[in-house]
Amino acid sequence: MDRLPTGTLSPLAARVDEVLARYGYEIGPAIDAIDGAVSGYGGLFDPETADGEIRRAAEEVLAADPHAAADDRPGATGDEVVLYVDGSSRGNPGPAGAGAVLRAADGPTVRLGRPVGARSENNTAEYAALHLGLEALAARWEPAAVEVRIDSRTVIDDVWGDAEEFAAAAPYRPGIRERLAALPACEWTHLADSDPNPADARAAVGADIAALGP
Repeated sequence: MDRLPTGTLSPLAARVDEVLARYGYEIGPAIDAIDGAVSGYGGLFDPETADGEIRRAAEEVLAADPHAAADDRPGATGDEVVLYVDGSSRGNPGPAGAGAVLRAADGPTVRLGRPVGARSENNTAEYAALHLGLEALAARWEPAAVEVRIDSRTVIDDVWGDAEEFAAAAPYRPGIRERLAALPACEWTHLADSDPNPADARAAVGADIAALGP
């Protein structure tokens, strides 16, 4: 999967984002690969892991055979797929991440996450999350129908309504509209704050990565 657009990231966070792209933004396997390349008992989010160790680990993963890293197995064909998306920004603006989870009855559950920017707004992260999920969906599935579950009214009213376009979404909006137009059927469900959203945890990890530096 090609690397997706981001806002400004530190060189270290950008390098980790490259690793995520290598793994199709499947956040678990990508972090496991980095953790496996960190010496000792540390890992990407261990307080004792130095920035230099993370950088060397990312370089080691990126230097490996890409076919050994990427999971190119397609998802199920003809299924109805549920796509959960969520964005997170600490400080709004601040370190921001995007998360997405794809679920189908007869296919694997795919859990995705990535950093969005070191100083990005929450709305930007929400658009990035939808873009991430739709790109992963296009790479893996040929669904009969898709239900997008999302808690951002800003994104819903822009993408599916006639609200004024959110300027910071410009890097993501063309890809979102292209992927939605290619789907045979798609509907959205607005999640209330009290509704469970499995993408939330992946967005939080993406924000953690966005906070890495320098």
